[in-house]
Amino acid sequence: MKKLLTVLFLVAFVSLQAQEKDHKMAEGLIVNQDIFNTSMQEGVSCYRIPAIETAPNGDLIAAIDERVPSCGDLKWSKDINIVLRRSADNGQTWSAIETVVDFPLGQSASDPSLIVDRVTNEIFLFYNYMDLDKEKDVYYLHLVSSKDNGKTWSEPRDITTQIALPGWKKDFKFITSGRGIQLRDGTLLHTMVNLDNGGHVFGSDDHGKTWYLINNSIRPFNESKIVELTNGDWMINSRVQGLGYRYVHISKDRGASWHSYGDTTLIDPACNASIIRYTSLEDGYKKNRLLFSNAKRKKGRMNMTVRISYDEGKTWSEGKTIYTGGSAYSSMTILKNGDIGLFFEKDGHKVNPFVSFSLEWLTDGKDKYKKPKKK
Repeated sequence: MKKLLTVLFLVAFVSLQAQEKDHKMAEGLIVNQDIFNTSMQEGVSCYRIPAIETAPNGDLIAAIDERVPSCGDLKWSKDINIVLRRSADNGQTWSAIETVVDFPLGQSASDPSLIVDRVTNEIFLFYNYMDLDKEKDVYYLHLVSSKDNGKTWSEPRDITTQIALPGWKKDFKFITSGRGIQLRDGTLLHTMVNLDNGGHVFGSDDHGKTWYLINNSIRPFNESKIVELTNGDWMINSRVQGLGYRYVHISKDRGASWHSYGDTTLIDPACNASIIRYTSLEDGYKKNRLLFSNAKRKKGRMNMTVRISYDEGKTWSEGKTIYTGGSAYSSMTILKNGDIGLFFEKDGHKVNPFVSFSLEWLTDGKDKYKKPKKK
């Protein structure tokens, strides 16, 4: 009996150690702090849907849903606001929580995403809007913008009629959270999900004054991110339900047609992820580099991991685990000092940490960031 109890104790001890290991944050992070959690604001059920960008002056802008009565998504909550925090020192310290979008009770805003126009220095913050008292289940697509690095924001603009077809009014449609991009030619691009009519790309050729839809349905498609490849092609990386891996869509003709394929190496539990350009030869760097972050598991949202690609997304490294425990949506940005910033949902959405790390750390010393000399 005594021997049996000893064995049971050892099994329990090993199990406890395994659980602790499963919830370990990676060592060697330069910054690691929770910047949104439910203890910060009384009465807030949770903070969800992180989006992060680097402003033209180098400040970090981290935006997120403030979900008040419940953690439910847009169509199930009458009080969701868009809030943010800013950092002027690469994420070491942050401003107080600032409210950017707050409609009267019954109207909610959700799923923030950001695009920085590096030509005009204007920042666009997109979100999805619903008036649950008047038109429940009808999604509208909005934006606000900032011309002072995120300190102040414009009044909301409804761009639904510009980027959604008239027949889509009651479709389950929404702008993907996280971020869009600016192409080398100055075009602004973003992705929109229509669960009834497939994924789409929308953009602006006049620095955000007006927006247009590229009316070409992309499938399979859910929450997605777009990047411009060094040869000018567009690449979308998509969440897809039920497969256990990501889908990739490539366009060589600015969205007129797409070649799609499953990337089984990018395992994924059907969760929003992040893909961004880190460096390119065209900008004077020694290598082309893309970064990808997601919950790296086929099933179950856990194991937040960041990978790197040196061949424009054809292949990816095994990656570096940031957090082994519960992990969901993520958003990345490049800091003004060249480090990589990651903002993600942790442990059931109640905690949302910001972490930063160097390229050298990510690659175990095999690669190092070096800023190119100005010509």
